Amino acid sequence: MVRVPNTLISVGDVTLAYHEYGSGYPILFINGLASAMDTWNPPLIGRISRNFRVIVFDNRGTGFSGASDEPFSVPLFAKDAAGLMERLGIARAHVLGFSMGACIAQELALMSPEKVDRLILVAGDCGGAEAVRASPDIFARLIDKSGTIEDVVNRMFPLLFPPAWLATHDPLRYCPAVEETTSNENAARQLAAFAMWPGSCSRLGEIRSRTLVITGDEDAVVPCENSRQLAGKIPGAELVVFPGAGHGLMYQCPDRFGETAIGFLER
Repeated sequence: MVRVPNTLISVGDVTLAYHEYGSGYPILFINGLASAMDTWNPPLIGRISRNFRVIVFDNRGTGFSGASDEPFSVPLFAKDAAGLMERLGIARAHVLGFSMGACIAQELALMSPEKVDRLILVAGDCGGAEAVRASPDIFARLIDKSGTIEDVVNRMFPLLFPPAWLATHDPLRYCPAVEETTSNENAARQLAAFAMWPGSCSRLGEIRSRTLVITGDEDAVVPCENSRQLAGKIPGAELVVFPGAGHGLMYQCPDRFGETAIGFLER
């Protein structure tokens, strides 16, 4: 997949960085906690962009996107996503959210249902007291951006991948080279926003978008039980569980991931 130039656009009180790949009906990818858009797996984007216009972007405070003094929150991130769609002239799109991005995608579907066609929630939860959350230590490691890029990714691998998979695979062969950075301050602001989100559990029945929920059954960051809960509460939602996959399931099994998403979107 050819790397496309970075583009900046003003959305509300911040400037957001984004890329587009492919053409056709739009699908907006929303990233996870303190992760920039270059963490999306290129084979996955390459596969989906053969059928769709894929838009990826940095959430406020992440990568090349700016931030303001306004307190970070999951609804604010959803408002940014809606604003980006409006600035790009996109009235309605499919939406794929990963990890915290799945929480943002839920808020977007609830806040602006007219903007969200089909919804794919990957390794997400419903937030609030109902969510099954990992230990604070895991989240502290997730947002630790200290040291070199190599230091950061080496801290990530044991969180993203199950021990059995790591024992037989070199994760560097499966993960993209990451050049964007996020400050520790903004990473901490994102984590605080994620932790303080009251959640969507009581509102999930209001989601009208046709929904696919994807998870790995060995996810140590957002346990699989959360996806089962989402699929059980969103009307008509489909659940796909990848055996032996962790939080980094889009790196472990990009082909199956891509075909699962394409199959759902084109069915």
